[in-house]
Amino acid sequence: MKFRTLLLLLPLLLTACAQQPKQDYDPGYSFAKLQKFTPLPISSSDDPLSAERINQAIVDTLKSKQFIEVTESADFKVSFAFRTTDKPKDKGLSIGLGSGTWGSGGGIGVGTSVGVPLGADAKLQTIQIDIIETTSNRLIWRGSDQFSFSDGGEGKAQATRETVMRILSQFPPQP
Repeated sequence: MKFRTLLLLLPLLLTACAQQPKQDYDPGYSFAKLQKFTPLPISSSDDPLSAERINQAIVDTLKSKQFIEVTESADFKVSFAFRTTDKPKDKGLSIGLGSGTWGSGGGIGVGTSVGVPLGADAKLQTIQIDIIETTSNRLIWRGSDQFSFSDGGEGKAQATRETVMRILSQFPPQP
């Protein structure tokens, strides 16, 4: 019974520990007036597949939030940047100390644990999305998040879409 309860609570605990996207914005700006957007051209990149995936995920996510993509007369422009780095290997030393009783006797225990990195090297991709007000050409909102991956292909494409959706779930900011 306790094992089943633990299994049911595990996803909740893992979700609670998940990193939330970061955002910053101009609190004095009225985001309610934004309706139409245009994505800025993709700058040259040494990873054009990632750049195109991110751009498409941004457009798709904004459209799903009822924003309209236009080529002229946009209320805001969208740009992005991304960086891919090696993911730090998990390693370290942990020391635990505990005490307890069993019957009429007591006891104390000490344990150590050394982390050994296993598996293939992973990469960490950080995505930053900027919302720029068109008339003044100034930054009004910025969001960022990251994900880890070991291989490209559909897994990385899906992680890219999910990360962009998490970032843009905070846009427009709620007062």
